[in-house]
Amino acid sequence: MDAPVGEELDRALAEDLGPGDLTGALLPPGQRLEAVLVCREAAVVCGRPWVDAVFARLDPSIRPAWRVAEGQAVAAGSVLCRIEGPARGILAGERTALNFLQTLSGVATATRRHVEAVAGTGARILDTRKTLPGLRRPLKYAVRTGGGHNHRMGLYDGILIKENHIRAAGSLAAALARARAQAPPGVPVEVEVEDLAMLDQALAAGARHILLDNFSLDDLRAAVRRAAGRARLEASGGITLANVRRVAETGVDDISIGALTKDLRAVDLSLQAVAGGEA
Repeated sequence: MDAPVGEELDRALAEDLGPGDLTGALLPPGQRLEAVLVCREAAVVCGRPWVDAVFARLDPSIRPAWRVAEGQAVAAGSVLCRIEGPARGILAGERTALNFLQTLSGVATATRRHVEAVAGTGARILDTRKTLPGLRRPLKYAVRTGGGHNHRMGLYDGILIKENHIRAAGSLAAALARARAQAPPGVPVEVEVEDLAMLDQALAAGARHILLDNFSLDDLRAAVRRAAGRARLEASGGITLANVRRVAETGVDDISIGALTKDLRAVDLSLQAVAGGEA
């Protein structure tokens, strides 16, 4: 899959380097360094393109030699890549490169665990718009790398009618009718409902994609029975790794989890200098 490496890379380098690496300037200009990047815990690797891009921006001669593929699950202690080149360039890019890799690997790892938890149920794991500002595309890429699926990227590529939209329009049916009339070709239209009564309204109005917000397991099962295949159902709210399997077993089609990209935990990585052909 294509990695959306973009202006977030330039911003990250600028905020770390500023006008120059003062510590790196202590090193002799010609000094070289060999190092290995080690993953200290079991994880799904994600973010290789950002690591490559960081070092390419600082010194094109620095090319990480990867030993693992993007999206590969690795064990604790695994060497992910070997990096060789000018010491100033490697050390100047180390923190930025690891920041991207540890963050995106954390998202991919969490996503993979949720995907594996619902295996065999037919339910898909989705992300949401609850992302770190400025990092939405990389984080959603990490979700895909972990085996999940992307919900809408932003407000511009999908319509999700929520409670406030319904109130402003006067009714759920009116909001849905207006959305259908104004939606560009190919843009999905989804309605969020908060209880079974609202679900019935959405179904009566002809909704084909419905988000079930904070439904209990019993109500999720009831929603699946009532929809009877007439609409794609998405469960959201209060979903964790501990209960995601039970949610999937209710028969919903999709499960969206904001925590994948907002409550993320970075993977523990370390760049270690080596000598004499080690590692």
